[in-house]
Amino acid sequence: MTARFGDRLEAAFGRFGQLCVGIDPHDTILRAWDLPDDAAGAREFALRIVDAAAGRVGLVKPQVAFFERFGAAGYVVLEEVIASARSQDLLVIADAKRGDVGSTVDSYARTWIGEGSPLESDAMTLSAFQGVGSLERALERAERAGKGVFVLAATSNPEGVASQQATVGSGARAGMTVAAGIVADVVEWNQSQVGPGRGAPGRFGSAGVVLGATLEPSGFGIRLSALTPPPGTPVLAPGFGHQGASLDSLEKTFGVAAPQVIVTASRSIATAGARGVGDEISRHGREVGRWRG
Repeated sequence: MTARFGDRLEAAFGRFGQLCVGIDPHDTILRAWDLPDDAAGAREFALRIVDAAAGRVGLVKPQVAFFERFGAAGYVVLEEVIASARSQDLLVIADAKRGDVGSTVDSYARTWIGEGSPLESDAMTLSAFQGVGSLERALERAERAGKGVFVLAATSNPEGVASQQATVGSGARAGMTVAAGIVADVVEWNQSQVGPGRGAPGRFGSAGVVLGATLEPSGFGIRLSALTPPPGTPVLAPGFGHQGASLDSLEKTFGVAAPQVIVTASRSIATAGARGVGDEISRHGREVGRWRG
């Protein structure tokens, strides 16, 4: 049986620390690397990032949008990039941000975390606009296959603040903010996956949430201590580096939940160029590790 994603995440943290390298073949980055802004350029860029990350970190996060902008050719490249990363013992989080209901969301899950899929990754990001309950088939598929999911809860873009800080009007999460309600639902899912007949809780659950690193979680009504009871709920935290969050602010921002945060950086690493990217990954990793003292 495939190990749970939460257990594999714990192992990756133990070996390499909490840094995750984003793979974002943005047009400006490709130009800076003297690469063409096409599928071939994205391939060259992404595979170099993968090779530099292997042995230095435990996780990579390809941003799907930067590949699918090249159409079918971009997806061919993404298949190769994911396969290369997984073959080098990197956990791959496909940043696809999919969401829907029923068989549709299940098909998204089959695409990105389904066993044998050409795009098979170790985890994917999901959007809960239609409610965390709408993602149940994706959550179940992930649990069966030893894969992970990360549900958007509080994001760094200013346009999201009003809806994410809005108050839930009915149901079990009435009175909570939308963001806090999503966090509570994901925590509850992780708790439901342990116990009699399901095994003892590991350090991490296999369902996580996305919390922007530039945010103050309490401003969204999120109690970080709610994320910590075993199994702890992993936090995928984009926004470090280029977007403004400093690598040494991990403990200040995430407090008691800091040990379960996946620290994601992409452009701040890629700007080092093809020759310097490996050293930059190592430097970022050291910076992230300093909060432990």
